[in-house]
Order: sequence, then structure tokens, then C-alpha cells
Amino acid sequence: MAGKYFGTDGVRGLVGVAPITPDFVMRLGYAAGKVLTKSWTSSAKPTVLIGKDTRISGYMLEAALEAGFAAAGVDVMLAGPVPTPAVAYLTRALRLSAGVVISASHNPYHDNGIKFFSASGNKLPDAVEAEIEAELDTPMSCVSSEKLGKAKRLDDAQGRYIEFCKSTFPNALDLRGMTIVVDCAHGAAYNIAPHVFHELGAEVITIGNQPNGMNINQGVGATAPQALSKAVITHQADVGIALDGDADRLVMVDAAGRIYNGDELLYVMVKDRLATGAVAGAVGTLMTNMALEVAFKKLGIAFARAKVGDRYVLEAMQERGWLLGGEGSGHLLCLDKHTTGDGIVSALQVLSALKRANQSLADMTADISLYPQVLINVKIPAGFDWKTNAALQAEKVAVEQALGDSGRVLLRPSGTEPLIRVMVEAQVAETAQTMAQRIADKVTA
Repeated sequence: MAGKYFGTDGVRGLVGVAPITPDFVMRLGYAAGKVLTKSWTSSAKPTVLIGKDTRISGYMLEAALEAGFAAAGVDVMLAGPVPTPAVAYLTRALRLSAGVVISASHNPYHDNGIKFFSASGNKLPDAVEAEIEAELDTPMSCVSSEKLGKAKRLDDAQGRYIEFCKSTFPNALDLRGMTIVVDCAHGAAYNIAPHVFHELGAEVITIGNQPNGMNINQGVGATAPQALSKAVITHQADVGIALDGDADRLVMVDAAGRIYNGDELLYVMVKDRLATGAVAGAVGTLMTNMALEVAFKKLGIAFARAKVGDRYVLEAMQERGWLLGGEGSGHLLCLDKHTTGDGIVSALQVLSALKRANQSLADMTADISLYPQVLINVKIPAGFDWKTNAALQAEKVAVEQALGDSGRVLLRPSGTEPLIRVMVEAQVAETAQTMAQRIADKVTA
């Protein structure tokens, strides 16, 4: 849903600029609290869990949310800095009314955002977000003093989540004998991820674990995996794991420093599941590399594409009853392990696959080679209707016919700028570049 305030992943923006201001976030907490109390049937007072990443603005926004929930008569539990998937897990495990995460994921520190999880650990349905938006348009008030919410800190949030992550790794396996570099992106997993892999037996070298409130995702993490690649080579490690600021994305590196994106890691997980049982199918997005689709077809695995965004991948998985899905960006979902994308849990699934097969990442992905992908952003002239423009559509069809089964074309409008994104995949990089430029030229023709 793209609402007045909610995007595909909660409310997000530049701190200090609407809607990421203390007054709005307090009203958001109040509105969410009012909606929660409407549907709350338990005799106990509704309670929400608030977690955050390491951005300096998290303190301010946490206080504002807490005040809003308290004014609506909702109790609050404060988890402190924990990954987004930790909030989803703890909300479900503690039987709470909802979970709230203060994070802008892979964005720089001056951005922040608010996203919600339901009592079941899933992202809120569109209908509930619409209710919260409607409530935001009404004046904020306050329940009577005896009904005000209270706040307390959940002191063992990190320890509980560490144990949960470890529980998703097979009991019969361990990580002894492996040296792993873990890049925490100076983010929410800085004091969690290293412990998970160490307690499973690995020798762990950690980078990106010195957050100062302003260095989250800065030159480290899943959006800048070159730092991990360099560290793996320097320390002669077996594998590297890079998370993003809120630890729901995963990128990995092998002993040679080669970087593996979400498409390749999803392939490893599917191959492992196929070796140990049946796999009904896997879900990617419109941006998933065509090589993955071709490889799954060879394995006899059904494949479906969802709109870009882990929310839509999850919806497509749930519709089909499939367990595995993900994006090239590193959002990976294993629904028999967790209700949402989780970088640490996904890394454990890949590591267990390597252990079971006694192979490296290079070995496990030797039979898939990602197609070169060219993306050109083209500004749309005023009044340009790309969907009905005859020249553009004719060129798109001509390119698709020329590529045949050896490539793919995708046109996507930007959601925030007057741009058309022209994406072409082909088995040869020069072909992808030439074909993408042919289509891009028609946008301004």
C-alpha cells in the first residue's frame, strides 16, 4: 500500500522533515495505539514492543512513540538496539499486541522510519495501516490518568533473539573449524550477530561493530560489501557475512573475496532444500536475475515473480504456500524459520547448506552464472505517457524478440521521481547495454 504516510515499508524520511518529526511520531504512536485498543480482546492492557537500530535519532523517536502509545492507554516494552526481525520474533514470542521498529534499514543515518509488526510477527495488513492513517487525521487526545500506558525495558531482548537465531541452525551441525568475518554495518546487529556465529562454534572476526549513531551503513554492510571482501582476504577467512543497518538483508563473500548477492544465496538455499526434501517453488521479484529463473527450471522448481519489495515477495509466498523467496538486494525469506526476512537466519541457512554439502559458495553456485543486467534511468518529458507511447512500446517488443529466450526487458516507473527505469538482461553484457540504450533513446524521442 502507498498511503498518505505509509509506503511499502512503513513511514520513512529525513529526520526533522515531515513526517519524521517528534510531534508526528508521537501522533503516530497515539493513532496506532487507538487502532490496537479497538481490536484488542484480552482483559490485559495492550502492550507493544519498540526496537530500534543505532541511529542517533532513535532516542528522540523512541521517546515520542512511547509518549503517544502511553496517551492511548497502551503499555510499552523497550528492546533497545535490535534487528528488525528480532522485533517480529519477540512480539510473537511474548504474545504482545504489536511490534514497532525505528529504522531506515540500509539508508544513511540522517534518515529514519517507523514500521509495525502484528501480534503474529507479520507486517501490518494494508487495512490496519489505512485505519492508522485515518486516526492520524483526527485530533490527538489522552486517556484518563488511571488508564495511561506504562513503559519498561526488556533487558534480555538480545539474549532471547540470539537463542532464537541459533535454534534455526540444524542441531546435528556446528560451525567449528570455520573462520567467519561478520560485518554488522555499525547497525542493530552489532552486539548480536557475532555471538550467534561464535556460539555455534565459528571463529568470528567482526567489522562494522562500532556504532556511534552516525556511521550506520557508512562504507560497510550489505550495501558496501567491498569492505567485507577485503577483510575476508586479509584474515584468510572461509566466508564473510554482511548485514545492513537493521539486519534484515544479507550479502556473503567466499574465501576468494567474491561477493554473492541475494539471488545467488536464494539458489543455494533452494538447492539445499531440494537435496534434503521437496521444494514446491520459490518467489523472486521483477528484478530477480533471469539466470536464477533458468536455473530453477532446470532443477524442476517452480518460480514466480512479485513486485519489488520483500513485502510483496512474502505475499506471493503465502498465496502459494511456498517457503523460500527473496530479492537480489539480500532480503531472503524462509517461512519455516521466521515470519519475515532475517539476515542472520538466512546466513545460517546458507552455512548449513555449505556444511551439509561439504562445499564452498563457489561450488554450490558453479551451475548458475548471473546474466549481465543494465539499468538506465531516463527522465520523462512533461506529458510523456510511457505506457501508451507507440514508439517506446514498439522498440520494447523489437528488443524482446531479438533477445528471445536469452534475455529480458523490464520498464518500471520511479515511485519518487519523473523517471522510467529501463532494465535489460542478456547473456552478453554488450548486448544488454546496446538493447537498453535502444529502448532508453525512445523515451525522449
